[in-house]
Order: sequence, then C-alpha cells, then structure tokens
Amino acid sequence: MMAVPSKLLLADIAQNCSSIPSNFIRPISDRPNLHDVKTSDASIPLIDLQGLTGPGRSKLIKEIGAACLKDGFFQVKNHGIPEAVIDDMLCVSKEFFHLPESERLKKYSDDPMKTCRLSTSFNIKTEKVGSWRDYLRIHCYPLEDFVHEWPDSPPCFRQVVSEYCKSVRELALRVLEAISESLDLERDFMNKVLSSHAQHMAINYYPPCPQPELTYGLPGHKDPNVISLLIQDGVSGLQVLRDGKWVAINPEPYNLVLSNGKYKSVLHRAVVNSNSARISIPTFYCPSSDAVIKPPGSLVDQEHPSIYRSFTYAEYYEKFWDHGMNSESCLDMFKAT
Repeated sequence: MMAVPSKLLLADIAQNCSSIPSNFIRPISDRPNLHDVKTSDASIPLIDLQGLTGPGRSKLIKEIGAACLKDGFFQVKNHGIPEAVIDDMLCVSKEFFHLPESERLKKYSDDPMKTCRLSTSFNIKTEKVGSWRDYLRIHCYPLEDFVHEWPDSPPCFRQVVSEYCKSVRELALRVLEAISESLDLERDFMNKVLSSHAQHMAINYYPPCPQPELTYGLPGHKDPNVISLLIQDGVSGLQVLRDGKWVAINPEPYNLVLSNGKYKSVLHRAVVNSNSARISIPTFYCPSSDAVIKPPGSLVDQEHPSIYRSFTYAEYYEKFWDHGMNSESCLDMFKAT
C-alpha cells in the first residue's frame, strides 16, 4: 500500500514540491522514457462522423472497423457536440480543481465503489507507487439518479456537466451503432447487450511535475468499458502504444479521441510535464452492473471459440479496481476452462 501523505490531494502537495515525493518515483524499468516517444502524424485515424448520416455511411463504417481492428482507437471530428459545450466542460473542470482545498475535500473518498468521489493517483488502498494525478470520478447515467451527488461548486458545475454528459452519450450511442455494423451485427446489438446502460466520467487533473521523467500521470492501461470518449485541454499528455512504440496524441481543438477480443482495447498512458497543468476528461460508456458479458454467438465457432466464460460487468469492474488498472490480469480470472 502506498504511504498516505499529510495532505490528501496531489494538487496541494505539488504546490510546494521542488522534487517529487519518493512514493511517486517509478522503478527504473518502469519509467516513461520521454525521449523515445513518436510524434502523432497523419497515420493516426481521424474519422469524420458527418458521413454517418449520408450516402457514405457504409464506407465510414468500414473505416471505423479498420481503426478498431488495427489500433483500438481513433479521433473524430464533426461529432455533433457543440464547441461551447466542450469549452464550458473544460472551463468548469479547471475551476473545480482551483477551488480551496476545504471545498474540494468535501467530495474526497478512497472507496473506488462510490459513485461520486474525488481522489488521487488510482487506488491508494492497493498501489505501491502513486500516479501524478487528482481526479473527480462521477456516474452520470441516468442523470437523475446521480446529479444530486455531484459537487455544487462552482455553482454552474451540475448544469454544465449535465449538458456535456447528454451530448457525449448521444455520440457514444451513434458510434456503438457503427461499431456493431462494422462487425456485421445488427445496428442496435450493442445497445441491447449493455442492458440498462451505465456512463461514468473521470475529470483528471495533472499538476505540473518537477520531475516528469520519474513518474506517470497514469501508467499504461486499458479501459474496462465498452468505449471511452476523451476530450482534453491544449496540453499534450496522452500516449498510445502503436506498433510497439509509444505515440503522443497531440490535442486538436474540439476533436475527440475514442478507444474501445476481434477488436482490441488500446494500451495507453498519461505523461506529465514540468510547465503546465493538464485537464483530460474521459467518458466511459459501460454495460450496467447486471449486464452479462459474453461474445456474440455469430462471432464464435469451432475455429474461434470463446476465450472467456460469461460474467457480469459488476464482477469485472470490482476486480479492475483491485488489480491496479491491469485489465488483462482481471480478464484472466474469467478465462474459459
């Protein structure tokens, strides 16, 4: 277990740091090696979602399928979320993390099962080395079940975040339809298997780090959900593993990054820097807790048997938090025998 400092949140610890505390220093073999990172280029898939509503839909479906199959992630533009909604979401997130410490701590919890909580690193109960991150994690579907738990400061927080949550959910449903079609499934297949659906969000705050080469904002991991939709401010930090090399995905204004085994989930990480704080906001679109996870029957045959036994999303989600972001070791527990 990681040692707990006198201050609970990294944003408050980092204000007076000229070097990072020892409990954030990664072993030499597990450091980001920032000099060996490729720069994002034109080969990173950028999907124009405007085509989903026109005669080019089938071509676009193939592009989405190819991106999911090869990379497990892609960027999207013309996604339908108004620029003002994204701007407001990023702005209110920054305002929240600049509230007085006493105000932010009202939502602090180290219980990963709470549906609204402010915390630091990933899971301080189980990890040995910390990650250079504070985060506000909220559940947001159905909105009426959770919005009363959210922070009420800044005063506009609940209204702004609600508008963004509704917009990003509409986008997630459209993309999941396209992914279903790319697998030669019925358009509404994903919608049905998610049961009553769930939607979570993490508002990540990465303070400036005096020694970014020694730690991570988040180490390499795969998300434990169906699809993730990310917005980020103008500060670089997201990196994905592509063809065996870490690639920096530079933020483009108003573009979203999506990640979603025939289709694989992309291994990605967050790195930090010494000059600027960074905000990133992933939305995790998930099955509901009671949804049974198993492959579609049409994708399983004698040559392609099911790798895993059926399990509920609640079983998997709890193990993910206990295993320090190692989604693959969690899945190993559900392998078919």
